[in-house]
Formats: sequence, C-alpha cells, structure tokens
Amino acid sequence: MNLPTQVLQIVATPLGNLADVSQRSRDALESARVIACEDTRRTASLLSLLGIDRPQLMVVNDHTEREAVARVVALLEAGERVVLVSDAGTPAISDPGWLVVKGVLDAGLEVDVLPGPTALITALVASGLPTARFCFEGFLPRKGAERAVRLRGLGSEKRTMVLYEAPHRLIKTLDDLLAVCGPDRPVAVCRELTKKFQEVHRSTLALALEWAQSPRKGEMVIVLGGAPDIEATQLEMQSAVEAGMIRGLSRRDAVLEVAEMFGKGRREVYELSLQLEPEPDNAIDV
Repeated sequence: MNLPTQVLQIVATPLGNLADVSQRSRDALESARVIACEDTRRTASLLSLLGIDRPQLMVVNDHTEREAVARVVALLEAGERVVLVSDAGTPAISDPGWLVVKGVLDAGLEVDVLPGPTALITALVASGLPTARFCFEGFLPRKGAERAVRLRGLGSEKRTMVLYEAPHRLIKTLDDLLAVCGPDRPVAVCRELTKKFQEVHRSTLALALEWAQSPRKGEMVIVLGGAPDIEATQLEMQSAVEAGMIRGLSRRDAVLEVAEMFGKGRREVYELSLQLEPEPDNAIDV
C-alpha cells in the first residue's frame, strides 16, 4: 500500500482489544520510520504483539509535546514517514497530539487521520442515553474554582455529556455531579471498555454512587444524561432557594444558584425568595 509522504498519520490504538486494529492502521505502523507515542514501553509492546519490527520511537507526552513539534515537522519535511499514536484510543482526545497536529498544519504539511477506537464514542453508544446531541468534557479539573464552575455548567447542560475519570477519583466526581444534577439524573459508568472485564453500569447518579463504593479498577467513562426541560414554577424556584439556604448558602448565593439552574433572571428569583422566611440581619443582599 502506497502511503503519502510529508503527511503526519494519526493512528488510533486499541482501548484493550488487540483485534480492533484495522489493516490500514497496521500498514501505517509497519511503514513508519518514526512513531511518536506517549510511552515507548506501551507502544513497543503493542508493536510486538502485532508482529511489527520496532521503528524509531520518540516520546510525545504532556511534558514533551511542545518541544516535539519542531522535530516532527523536520522529519516530515525530510521525507520520513511519521505516525502519531497515544497509549490507547485516538490521539489528541484527552491525550497529547493537538499541538503536534496544529504545528504540522501551520508548517503547510498535511495530516491524515485513520479512524479507529475512541472511548468516548464507544461509551456514548453503550450508555443507552440520547446520542443525537452530546458534548465531551474530558477530564474535569481536579479541584478549585475551575472545577466548581465546570460542574455548575454541567448541571444545566441539556445535551448528553461524556467525561473521563480515573478510578481513584470516580466517587468524588459522582458525588460532585449528584450535588449539581440531583440524585435522579440518569448516568452510565463504563469501565474497562472492550476488555475482558468490560462493565457498563446504567442507573441514576444516586445509585451509581452506591455502586462505586466497591473498589473499581480501570479507566472510567461517565456518560451523563442532559438536564430535563423544566418550565420552573414559582413554587419550584422558591423551594430551590430555600433548599440552598438550608444547606448554608446566603440568600444571595442561593438566588444565583437557582437563577442559573432554571435559566431565570436573578431579580425574578430574588423577588420570589423574599416571600420565604427572612434571612438574618447580617445577610448580604443581591
């Protein structure tokens, strides 16, 4: 098979099942002069299992990608065949690769993406949740204000959402999602996709949190149902403000939370909140 030169080839690698490597991907890996990869040990092991003589491997991970761009461009301009892979799945999807792709294109060269395994699409279809419109959130920030902002946005997102998570952070993330989405929001947690012990847990956030209490190994994909279309009544908004204040929020913060939750104006929600029990004298007004 004749493969183009001066073209960076992007090859998706198996999530866990070696049989998912396409013939076209095998051809690209076999003909590569250099394979840019996250972990040379993982990639060398994959090549060995495929029976491919080991080409030159160069590390392109979160720490080296920026510096690797110039080298990849130089190799392509010199007529070398370069393939970019990640440890599993499609490069540049919550994995290194985007900077390399951009650098190659900015240099006036081409990029050829060979379709293959990707965890987000596999999990989305397996979840049983709506697929017509969805958004991919990747990994959430681990802590701080950035995480809180992202979580609040997910609470009101109407599309199906796909997130990646490490097993040791699964409980924390499910708990945080429950806080902003409520216990009854549908969710599917996919574990060890395409592997021998693949598991897809479909339930609500409350039940998924209970399920997650038992130790779970393997990378996780969380598929979260979108926010329902709710035309909030005045009573619903008042109840939500009251619930926020019971949790310890000030009236101002509870109003902000409910306004965002229901897509309403702060002033409208604030006026409704005044019909509730008054806040202490030291409360801060909106």
